[in-house]
Amino acid sequence: MKDQSIDLFVPGRLCLFGEHSDWAGGYRRINSEIIPGSAVVIGTEEGIRAKVKRSGKLMVRSVNPDGTRTDTFVSDMDLKMLKRIAAEGSFFSYIAGVAAYIYEHYVVDGLEIDCYEMTLPMAKGLSSSAAICVLAARAFNQLYNLQLTTRGEMEIAYKGEIMTPSRCGKMDQGCAYGKKPIHMVFDGDNLDINVINVGKELYWVLANLNSKKDTKRILSDLNSCYPFPRNEMHEEVQSALGTENQQLVVDVIKAMEKGDARKIGKLMDEAQQLFDKKVAPACPNELTAPKLHKILEDEYVRELAWGGKGIGSQGDGSVQFIVKGEAEQEELVRYLNEKCGLQAFKLTVPKHKKVTKAVIPVAGFGTRLFPATKVIKKELFPVLDQDGIMKPALLILIEELVSSGIEEICLIIQEEEELYRKLFSCKISDTHMEKLPSAMREYEKRICDMGEKITYAVQKGQEGFGHAVFQSYGFSNSEPVLLLLGDHIYKSCTGVPCAKQIIDAYEHYEQLTIMVEEVPVHEVGRYGMVSGKWMDSVERVMNVTKVFEKPTKDYAEEFMGVKMQNGTQKYYSVFGQYILTPSVFQLLGRNIAENKRERGEFQLTSVLEEVRSTEGMVALVPSGKRYDIGMPDSYQATVAAFSNPIENER
Repeated sequence: MKDQSIDLFVPGRLCLFGEHSDWAGGYRRINSEIIPGSAVVIGTEEGIRAKVKRSGKLMVRSVNPDGTRTDTFVSDMDLKMLKRIAAEGSFFSYIAGVAAYIYEHYVVDGLEIDCYEMTLPMAKGLSSSAAICVLAARAFNQLYNLQLTTRGEMEIAYKGEIMTPSRCGKMDQGCAYGKKPIHMVFDGDNLDINVINVGKELYWVLANLNSKKDTKRILSDLNSCYPFPRNEMHEEVQSALGTENQQLVVDVIKAMEKGDARKIGKLMDEAQQLFDKKVAPACPNELTAPKLHKILEDEYVRELAWGGKGIGSQGDGSVQFIVKGEAEQEELVRYLNEKCGLQAFKLTVPKHKKVTKAVIPVAGFGTRLFPATKVIKKELFPVLDQDGIMKPALLILIEELVSSGIEEICLIIQEEEELYRKLFSCKISDTHMEKLPSAMREYEKRICDMGEKITYAVQKGQEGFGHAVFQSYGFSNSEPVLLLLGDHIYKSCTGVPCAKQIIDAYEHYEQLTIMVEEVPVHEVGRYGMVSGKWMDSVERVMNVTKVFEKPTKDYAEEFMGVKMQNGTQKYYSVFGQYILTPSVFQLLGRNIAENKRERGEFQLTSVLEEVRSTEGMVALVPSGKRYDIGMPDSYQATVAAFSNPIENER
């Protein structure tokens, strides 16, 4: 880990609705009559990319907007020196502020940060300073295994930035959540964050107005209206940023969940009108914003867009529009760049994709169950199910998927493997059908119905688990996919199938999601292991901070332990169910194209770790048990135990 270099990307932060409500809601610490702040925030497609690694000092290299290199910044990891640099207010001050906070509260050395690509315009309402602070916090977190959640990284980025002359609110660090739309509620010192599931793809255009604004002046003038209003103008500002903003945000979340771009555009226009009427008079020198309003009122722009409004602190910094479609998005970017002399960007908010597909690799030979696997695939070994029916193990797995809402299933097989097709075909003879009891005849029809949901992908060569999974790339079609191991079956403690539990977790967090279970530390070398920090009080949902394949016991004790509320340390292995995001398939494809192997094969674990480092990962401890049929002793134990009821241990 000491010399390891990792790549990080942090996007800018776009406030779609609710600008200024973060610091305004913070005043509830003093005046409880102030309404909590409420904002809808999303990461931009522009951002900061960097390679980071451990160092004895704090070293930062960066690039200018034209791609040329800046001077290298170097500082000792000295608390007083870092705080002094933070107070200076330069680009490097933000990183120094985060480093100072981390160094004061954690046991770390320094960092070497090479910001090799910066596509984010500075000081234009897209929180470039927050992005670099989040990037620094994430680098410390990952390289020193601090086990911070995304929320923890966000909090440290905020603590670091307020050591600088910046007067950011807590909204800015929302870029830590990446390119997912989130709803943020600011209630004094409390912050609540929820992901918004978008009903249809939405198209935005953002533009740098290439003008100037004095953000410090805007914030100073608006803060003077708090915490207690002293005149009618102060009351208007508090109303606009409070009750009226809160209702706008409620309405826009509903519209986003429906994918109603026209409604969102109407609400954007209403939000701008409210801001101009009630907030701008408190800072007329900056918020009159003639350039912003000229673009908002442009007739050709209005033909392409459903609505528009300012960004960030408002003023003549940046503007945003929700447009009528993809073609209109392209045309508006061209028009703003070529005809208006602005710097325009696209932002596409993807539709929330439900998990309706599952993949099961069953192409392995089953060496450990030889010679039985000469005549029958291990996934078809019989197991007595809880309903008293003797079933091939794979059928138990597929029944769980169907009962969990899965609509399409891909089996990854070797060439010329007909046993799977035979199981799900409707070719049983009339003579045999007549011998079956009526209940089994009905069950045979159910098997045929399940067979209608199954397609097949062929793995021609055995080149690793990652290679097997990639054979379903076309089947996945850029949608989230539930991956299950073919030689495991599962049993819930609660009546909710384990597959449904992980689907529900993904639907909530919208991140790469895996199931995990506790294992003894002396067994860690047998499994893919994860480490992280609990996100809930019952210790079932974990923000994953590290994924590692088959670590040694010593390595696991140093880096893979998960701290429990009672102070103990436990170890968690992969449970055998994953929800893979499109990024996983993209990286697997890259590795195969570049012949990037590990131990001679294309692996999945390293790709999961790469996606985790850029997009995040959630692990769920299920209410249920996993049963392995891949080895003689475990198969024997499964046959003995699977049909028996289990108690809910949680």
